[in-house]
Amino acid sequence: MTEQAARPTSRDVARAAGVSQATVSLVLGDKWHGRVSERTAGLVRDTARQLAYRPNLAARNLRLGRTRTALLVVPALTNEFFARVYTGAAEVAARHDFGVVLYPSPAGVGPAKDPFASARAALDGVIASSMATEALAAISDADLPLVMLDSDPVGRGAAARVNLDIADGMRQVTDHLLGLGHRRIVHLASSIDSWTFDVRAETLAEAVREVPGASVTTVRSPLEVGAARAAAVRAITGPGPRPTALVCDDDVLAAGACKAVRRLGLRVPEDLSVTGFDDLALATAVEPELTTVRLPAERVGERGMSALLAVLDGREPEAGDLPVTLMVRGSTAAPQVP
Repeated sequence: MTEQAARPTSRDVARAAGVSQATVSLVLGDKWHGRVSERTAGLVRDTARQLAYRPNLAARNLRLGRTRTALLVVPALTNEFFARVYTGAAEVAARHDFGVVLYPSPAGVGPAKDPFASARAALDGVIASSMATEALAAISDADLPLVMLDSDPVGRGAAARVNLDIADGMRQVTDHLLGLGHRRIVHLASSIDSWTFDVRAETLAEAVREVPGASVTTVRSPLEVGAARAAAVRAITGPGPRPTALVCDDDVLAAGACKAVRRLGLRVPEDLSVTGFDDLALATAVEPELTTVRLPAERVGERGMSALLAVLDGREPEAGDLPVTLMVRGSTAAPQVP
């Protein structure tokens, strides 16, 4: 007898549990609530476990017309934030017998090529994190449900959107620095043109305008420590009074800014305060530890996958932006009196 022939079937589970095959399908498909008693559901699960029963997912998916696979498109595989987004999405997907394929689109700005000969045949839907909808044209043309994460809420082409409250995060940073007495601020901004970075810049500029005597100068940099260090040196040593605070679009830029301050023989936070955004692992690896905005990346992935499942089931996805938190640490302090 072959291993294939010896494998138990749902009929075997039904016979051993003393229930119908339909009941087994309801319980193991997690659709028993309100239709089967909790006691019977427990009996079926225990019986399936004892028999080492594994459902034939390929056959079930063929009946449903689904592959139970989602594509997660991210700007880069090396960024910790997107790794955490994937972790959250994969955890939700696993609970629903879905798989998640991770696919990078270079720098998050160039068009993402269709990674399959036919995306329609290989996927049930697409989740895209921190990208413009236009960058997904090759995949969007496959007429698949698209869920956008950390993207323009008024953009077109997405079945659902999951956003962080980026504006509130930057407001928290600005209120913190202005409250400490900082008035000469440099914005070390990402050179990537995207909605999430545009919101940070607009919110910072608006908050500074409301405070008499406060000013902000913007310097752009690629998301690299070396490039950020060079950009920060230029900003600190430029003409006019020296800034007292550097507001960085993410923690990688902030790490470069801290290196620039030290290279110039200055101190953080005594001579310049530095803030980041994301709360990556390096935020507490640098010294002093970085004041930054904590983004719940895993929660973004969870909500994104849940939104895709809701769209596939014809339900309305959960609404509302995810809250963010300012983590005040040692890299910020009141400016020294000249």
